[in-house]
Parts: sequence; C-alpha cells; structure tokens
Amino acid sequence: MPQIERARALRKDDTWAEKLLWRWLRDRRFNGYKFRRQHPLGSYYLDFFCEEAELNIELDGRQHGFPEAMRHDEEREKFLKSRGIKTLRFWNSNLRRDAQWIRDTIFEELQKRAPHPLPSYTRAMGAKKES
Repeated sequence: MPQIERARALRKDDTWAEKLLWRWLRDRRFNGYKFRRQHPLGSYYLDFFCEEAELNIELDGRQHGFPEAMRHDEEREKFLKSRGIKTLRFWNSNLRRDAQWIRDTIFEELQKRAPHPLPSYTRAMGAKKES
C-alpha cells in the first residue's frame, strides 16, 4: 500500500487520545503551528508532526510497553534524531489525568524550537510591545 493511502487509513482509525490531541492541534489552533497527522517519513508514520519546529508528538497505548514495540520505538527515535526531529512521547492515560501539563509541555517545546510571539491579547494590560 503506498504511503499516502496507509496514512489515510491510519487517520480513519484514530484512538480517543489521538482525536482529543488533534482537536487541540488542527487548523493551526495551537498558537499558529501547523501539524500533520500520521505524516509519513521514511518507513515510519509520525502521529503529529510540526515541520516548522521539527517536532513529533507520539501518543502511546499499552501496546508500546511490550519489548518488541519498545525496540521499534528506539529504532524510530534514532532515525528521527538523525534528521533533527525531536519526539515528545505521552501515554494515552496521561492525557486524561494531565491534559494541561501535556499542553504546556508541547507549547514550551514548540517555543524552544520555533518561537512564535504570543498574541497581544495574552499580554498584561499596559505591557510594552517588544521591538
């Protein structure tokens, strides 16, 4: 199956966690960063990829705790690092308990890798605009 068809099939079979995270990230909702879902790269598919920040976000279910899956994830990580891509990995279960922490972590990493200025309405009243 060609990569695009496989990516489309993966997008149709989202987990509850992927659906939730995609609601946060889609349509540049996350401070203007563009994300792609199930983005093909080499022989891998990245759950959520921001090309501008070279950031990959992975959501892991319990199947990622098995030794075979862990080895696969390590190989994938080496491949992505060799291309300058950083991966943030979260367990699906943490998305329920620590949603704000996950949002903050993603935002902080995006700002480190490809800073976007915050919108003016987020600044304190009377704060001077930086030039």
